[in-house]
Amino acid sequence: MKQKLIVFLVAMAMLSTPLLAQTTPAASGLTKIGYTNVDYVISKLPEAKVMQNQIEVTKAQLDKALGETYKEAQEKYEAYQKNGPQMTDVIRADKEKELQNLQTRITEMQTNAQQSLQAKQQQLLEPILTKVNNAIQEVGKESGFLFILNMDAGQGTTPIILFAASEENNATNLILRKLGVDPDKVEAAAPAGKPVTTTPAATTKPATTTTPKKK
Repeated sequence: MKQKLIVFLVAMAMLSTPLLAQTTPAASGLTKIGYTNVDYVISKLPEAKVMQNQIEVTKAQLDKALGETYKEAQEKYEAYQKNGPQMTDVIRADKEKELQNLQTRITEMQTNAQQSLQAKQQQLLEPILTKVNNAIQEVGKESGFLFILNMDAGQGTTPIILFAASEENNATNLILRKLGVDPDKVEAAAPAGKPVTTTPAATTKPATTTTPKKK
């Protein structure tokens, strides 16, 4: 069923292409298909550097809290290993429970820290994406593009644009200028290059302590 649907969509696209070529450009005067790399554009904005700094500060704070908790668990585990043989069964069981609770706490802190970083980045990135999108819309209208494609299909995926015969329809520099960035003062726009990732780095994950088994 899924294969039939794909074949149907491809067939419809082939049938509709001549009609689009006959009507849309003639009616609107749009004949060009542009391309850019949104991640690259974002990386050249001053707001992106501010965002990165704030993410790094937040990450450092989360790493510090996680490191302190891990250190506490490590010290208590080492004390348990050293003094365990001399403990009574009741005290030993209490220490083991305490270590298990610390282990659970560390795991929860790691998960919460990553979620917190992602939420922070999303909050900071949203207005930047809106600003870039508005610039793309304006460039598309002013320069007569039928489409402006984002060559970056996403992290870990194949780029949408695999080959471009020339830079004529590369809209990156036009978009940067619209955003107030002089492309001559940054690296040459290269949409086919490696995109800049906007995913925050994971918080430091320390080695976990080995919770002793109850005897």
